[in-house]
Amino acid sequence: MNTKQIYRYLPLIALMGATRMHHFGDAFSLPDASLAVFFLAGLFFNSRAFFVALLLEAGLLDYVAISQLGVSDFCVSPAYVFLVPTYFAMWFGGRLSAKLTSMQGTELTLSISAMATLLTSITTAFLLSNGSFYWLSGKFSQTDFAQYAERVSHYYAPYTGYALMYVIAGFTAVKVAKMLPELMARKAA
Repeated sequence: MNTKQIYRYLPLIALMGATRMHHFGDAFSLPDASLAVFFLAGLFFNSRAFFVALLLEAGLLDYVAISQLGVSDFCVSPAYVFLVPTYFAMWFGGRLSAKLTSMQGTELTLSISAMATLLTSITTAFLLSNGSFYWLSGKFSQTDFAQYAERVSHYYAPYTGYALMYVIAGFTAVKVAKMLPELMARKAA
C-alpha cells in the first residue's frame, strides 16, 4: 500500500468502520457494507496489501464491537475464519470486474459482465459465510441441506441487496468525482 496515496483508501476504510456493527442495520445504524468494500477495493485498487489491511480492520472492528460495545458474539465461531475466503471472493470479483469495466475518466461504466461477476461474487460470499456458519458453528443440531436452505434463504435478498446498493453508490461516487474536473473546466470556459 502506497502511503503517499493513503487518502484514496480512506473512503472504503471509513465506510466499513461506520457500518460494520450490524449485518442488516437498524433504526440507528446502516447495514454492513463490508462485502461492497471488498468488491470496490478489488475493482479500484490492485493491492493485496489493501485487501489484508481491510481483513485486519474487519477483525479489529468485530473485536471492539464485541468486547467494548456490547454487540453479540453469536456469529463468532469456528466458522469465523471463513470470512477470509468470503471477502476474498468479493475482492477477486472486483479484480475480475476491473477487467470488464471502462476506467477511463467519464467513461467509467460497469458492463453487464461486470454486474454478473458482482452477483456471482455476492452469491459465492453468501454460500461461504452462511454455509460455513451453518455447518461449523455448532449452533444448529440438525445440519442437512434442506434445513440449511430453509434457515438461510430469507437472508439472501438483504445480503445481496445491501451489497449491490453500496457497490452502485460507491461506483457512482467515483464516477461523479472523475467527472467533476471536466464539468468545472466546462463551466470555467
